[in-house]
Amino acid sequence: MPDLELTAVVELDESLALAVPPQLTASLVHACAGALRAVPRANGSYRDGRFELYSRINIGVILASDGAYAIPTLFDCERKSVAELAGELTALEQRARDGELLAPEQSGATFTVWNPGAAGVASATPVVVPPQAAAVAAGAVRAVPVVRERAVVPSHCMAITLACDHRILYGSDAAQFLTDITTRLEEARL
Repeated sequence: MPDLELTAVVELDESLALAVPPQLTASLVHACAGALRAVPRANGSYRDGRFELYSRINIGVILASDGAYAIPTLFDCERKSVAELAGELTALEQRARDGELLAPEQSGATFTVWNPGAAGVASATPVVVPPQAAAVAAGAVRAVPVVRERAVVPSHCMAITLACDHRILYGSDAAQFLTDITTRLEEARL
């Protein structure tokens, strides 16, 4: 579980320093979409003894809803900006709270993202939703000191955890995928 530095992302949007969803979740979804394109095995499934790659990047986002969880899907995430994803997430969160999510909105995910950090959780382990290859969980954004150019400076960091179905995604592919997400967020390649 790497601790990634979010200084560049926070500089793009100061509200992220307060861990305000859905903007941070949208940034995480966007970074995951780019990483899913770069590491296609992460956007796959294991079904009936066979491995399958998905052509679309549809990310399910775990949302709390009246003592339960809903996992609505953001479709074709790699084609959307962070702002578009945040707008869709806001609408989905409201419909989840109101118990109005439709069945098509809760199906078709090829990957899952969970941001328990929005509730102040420091780190968490996600559960892979079958038949997906993997899921990511993000911890709370924390103000921490970091060392840059031999000087201690303030920064914002977050823990990120990847869980995988090792029949599909393991070893170097999983490491490459997690590194790609981390790099995209740290460099604000959103």
